[in-house]
Order: sequence, then structure tokens, then C-alpha cells
Amino acid sequence: MTSSTAPQRRLAVVMAAVGLLAAVAAALGIGVPGTDGGHAAVDEPQYLLSALSVWEDGNLDISDELAADRARSYHAAELPVQTTVRPDGSQVSPHDPLLAVLLAPAVGLGGWVAAKAVLAALAGVLAALLVWLAVRRLAVPLPLAGAVVAVAFASAPLAVYGQQVYPELPAALAVTVAVVALTGRHGSGGTVTLLLAVVALPWLSVKYAPVAAVLAAGWLFAQWRDGRRREAGAALGVLGVAAAVFLVVHRAVYGGWTAYASGDHFQTAGELGVVGTNPDYAGRGTRVVGLLVDRDFGLVAWQPAWLLVVPGLAALPWLLPRRWPVLMAPLAVGWLVASFVALTMHGFWWPGRQVVLVLPLAVLAVAVWLTHLSAVLRAPIRGWVFGAFAGLAGAGVAAYGWVLASGWTGALTWVGAPEEAAPGVIAALRSVLPDYRNLGAADWSLHAAWVLVLIGLAAGAALLARRHVVVAPSTASLDDHHLLTTTQGAR
Repeated sequence: MTSSTAPQRRLAVVMAAVGLLAAVAAALGIGVPGTDGGHAAVDEPQYLLSALSVWEDGNLDISDELAADRARSYHAAELPVQTTVRPDGSQVSPHDPLLAVLLAPAVGLGGWVAAKAVLAALAGVLAALLVWLAVRRLAVPLPLAGAVVAVAFASAPLAVYGQQVYPELPAALAVTVAVVALTGRHGSGGTVTLLLAVVALPWLSVKYAPVAAVLAAGWLFAQWRDGRRREAGAALGVLGVAAAVFLVVHRAVYGGWTAYASGDHFQTAGELGVVGTNPDYAGRGTRVVGLLVDRDFGLVAWQPAWLLVVPGLAALPWLLPRRWPVLMAPLAVGWLVASFVALTMHGFWWPGRQVVLVLPLAVLAVAVWLTHLSAVLRAPIRGWVFGAFAGLAGAGVAAYGWVLASGWTGALTWVGAPEEAAPGVIAALRSVLPDYRNLGAADWSLHAAWVLVLIGLAAGAALLARRHVVVAPSTASLDDHHLLTTTQGAR
């Protein structure tokens, strides 16, 4: 084996191992019921019925599937009404169609279990791609990249949505593919990759359109900046045509500009009712923090290591001076949509659903930041810090294991788990997190305290990064960009 092929071989091995771990961690969740009524719950039956209709009938009309109670094998309880009956008797689920199309062969040939298995396989692909992206494009050491991605996909919410029949995981994969294109050479291959990923996002769900727009804008800016004006114009034209096709198809199939037009609820509230009939945007501002630290529905409540996202993002402009907007901009837009546009963060689903789309970018930010810390911290301090991080991560992985074990025995369901009392460290942590569903005086105090903690983490990370980091020359390869960290006082 030559010296040039050995690193590639090691990278391939780690990618395969982490991808397999992610797929298995997700697949283990298939045995946990969605609700007491069955293994698929809330919106999942709608996607499964739509996929079955695509496979058997070649269309999205699920009226015959509903009439025949085809969801009985995975949802024994009565399905909640989501569709309105049209004058011709047809019923189309108020969800964008790409997930149903992707899962149609699996549902048609293997039912709901096969559909969830396909999503678990996609989780494996996403995890492997993140390892590659961290190592080859962001200069994260291979062992660290593998460990960070493995932890993220062996805990909530990525492990959970690796088998939940929602568009979140496929959308996260599309976002990651777009970032691969944005951080690579801006040739024709990258353009095609970027366009496919961006166009796919709104077809998975229209709520992903803002993130898609940011990714597209970043690509167009890069093309224009590099003097590829003709390519930028052609890409803009393709995106314009794609947007027109989206609107025309939705008007024809769903009866409106979005999939929500076919929903029962939206017949009175209108398509924008999905945002809320009288939204309190000032009140929704607490979600910016709540999505991270809410007692039941925050990311930290189920995997404390998600706290590292805050210092990771704060340090990013100094650690990746050329590329930080590629990660930060879509993540920020996705987070703001989840905060101010989504109807609620406390729904009948597993916590973190609204931000799964952009969590892979957060994973990359954490990996880059830990790379920096490993270079600048002195040995004893480095050991203590990384030991603390490992403890946080281990608690989150253990929490996911508890959910799986409890779910397999019938003690909890995916929808009901946030209401259950968690054991050990997770219970202790959740006791000091604010409950944003019932904000009393104590919870407001906890909210203020966590805001200060998060500001402190961000400020400390930014100061450390600004003091210690020197970036590689601007002539570094776009394909294999590397960071050079100084070791001022480091050992």
C-alpha cells in the first residue's frame, strides 16, 4: 500500500464504520411504537399512504387507501383527518410529494418496515458523507471526525429521524450534498449537484424553501465572484424554471400554491394557516434558545453535547474565514424558520424535528471547533475538557438507549417519550432546563440564566479562536483546504 493510498483507505474504512453505526442506530428505532395506536403516527401514515398510492395507482389520491383502511397494519387507531374531500371525491395529503415518491418502491414491495429501513440507510449515507466532508474539506482529523459524527447519529434527534417517516432526514442529506458542492471546485459537476439538492428541498417540504434559497444564493454569488457570469445566469434560469414548475404542479395537484391547500384544516384558515392564524412573533422569540434548551423538546434535554454547537458556531468565522458562511448562513436561516415560522416547537413528534434539516452543519461546526481545541489547549487541560465533552456525549447516547429499551418493552412511544421521566444524568439535566410551555417565574429565571450561559460559551470560544488561529494562505486548494493552527502556549 502506497503512502498516498493509505489515508484514503483509512478514510473509507471510517466512513463505512460510521455509516453502518448510524444506519443500525436508526434501524433499532423501528421497533419502538410511534404511539399507542401503532408504529407510524401523526403525519407518518399520510406519507406511507401517499407512497402506496404512487406505487399502485401512479398518483397522490389516497381516497381509496383511506376507504380500504390500508393503514391498519401500522396504525390501528382511527387516523386523524388531514385531507379535504374534493368535488370529484379525491383526497390528496397536504404534504409535498418527493418523500412519498422516494419511498414508493419500498412501501409497495415491503410495507412500512421497508420504508423505515430505507430512511435508516439514508442516515448511514449522510453520516458517511459528513465524515468525508469534515476530513477532506474542513481539515478535521479523521479520528475526531469519526467520533463526532458517530455520537451525533447514535443519539437524538438524528438517530430518531433516521427511521421516522418524515422528510427531515432526506432534507438534511440534500443540504449536506449542497454544502459538498459549495465547498468544492465550482465546475459543471458542482453546479449540477448543487441544483439537484436545492431543487429537491421544497419538493420534500415547502418549509425548506428558505434554506434552499440561501444555498442557491451562496452558489450564485460564488460563481459571479469567480467570473463565471454565464454559468451563474444559466443556473439562475434553471432555478427560475424549477420554481415555476413547482407552482404549476402544486396548483394542479393540490389546488393551491403549496401542498397545504389540500388539507382539511386549511380550508378555513387558508394555506398560510400553517404558520398560525394569529402568530405572536415576539413570543416565538424564546424559541431561538428554547429549541436548544427546552426541558422536554430542546436538543440538550436528550443529548447534552449539542451545547457544543454554540461555541462551535461562535468560533467558526476565525476557524473557517473563507467558508464559515457556507455552514452558518443555512443553519441560521433554518433555525430562524423553526423559531418564527413553524406553528409550534411542541408538537406530537420527537423533539428537534424543525431543525434536523440543518443539524449536519452544526455537527461540522462542532468537529472544526474541537479540532481547534485539540491544537491550542495544554495537555492536562485538554484531557479534562475532552473528558467532560465525552461525558456529555455519553449521557446523550445512553438516553437514546433508554428510549429504545423502554420502547421495545412498550413502556413508551416516540410521541409520548418527552412526557416520560428520564433516568440518571438526563433527569438531573432536564430539571435545570426551562419549560417553555409553562413559563412561570422560575422558568423565566432559568431562561435568563441559560441565555447568559450560551452568551458566555460563545464569547469564550470566539476570543480563544481569535487569539490562536492563523489560516492557511489563500492559495490553498479549494478541494483540499487545510487550516493551520498556531500552538501559542499549546503542548
